[in-house]
Amino acid sequence: MTTRPAGGTPVRDSPSEREADFSRFAHAVHPAMLRTARLLTGDPHSAQDLAQSALLRIYMSWGRSDTWDNPAAYARRTLVNVHATWRRRHWYREIPHRSPREQGQAQDPAQRWGDLVDLERALAALPAAQRTVLVLRFYEDLSVEQVAQLLGCSVGTVKSRTSRALDRIRGRAELSGRARRDQE
Repeated sequence: MTTRPAGGTPVRDSPSEREADFSRFAHAVHPAMLRTARLLTGDPHSAQDLAQSALLRIYMSWGRSDTWDNPAAYARRTLVNVHATWRRRHWYREIPHRSPREQGQAQDPAQRWGDLVDLERALAALPAAQRTVLVLRFYEDLSVEQVAQLLGCSVGTVKSRTSRALDRIRGRAELSGRARRDQE
C-alpha cells in the first residue's frame, strides 16, 4: 500500500508493515478460500495446495495496487483462476490408485449408493467448469452476472453450465434412490 503525505508524493509502506497487512488479510480470508477450494477440487489436500498457491499469487502483487475495492473478491477470483490453470496442467489430472489391499476389500453396496448422494462426491463427479459454476453460484452465493464476470464468460454460459450440472446431480440422486428401493 502507499500513503500520500500532504505534499502529494506517494510513500511506500515499509516491507514489515506490508507483510503485517498481508498477514492480517490472509488470516481473515484463508478459511473461506479453503472451503471454496475444497468444493472446487473435491480433495482436502489439493484444496490446501490451491488456497496456498492463490495466497502466494496475491502476496506477489500485494501493495502494488491501491485500486482493490474488495480484496476478498480479488482473492476469490485469484483462487478460481489458479484452479483453472491447474485443470489445464497434465500433472493435475494424475489420479493415484488405491493400494492393492484396498482394491481387494469389497465395499458395502448400501454405503456405495449412499455415498453417491453426498454433495462432495456429486461435485467431484462434475466436469470442472460445471463444478466451478455451482460452487460460485450456490456456495459463494454470487449472482449469474457476477459469476459470468468472474469467469470471463457470458451469462448464458453460466446458466447452461448450472442447468447441466444440476441435471447430472439429480440424475445421480435418482439412481441412488432407485438402488435403495430395489434393495428393500
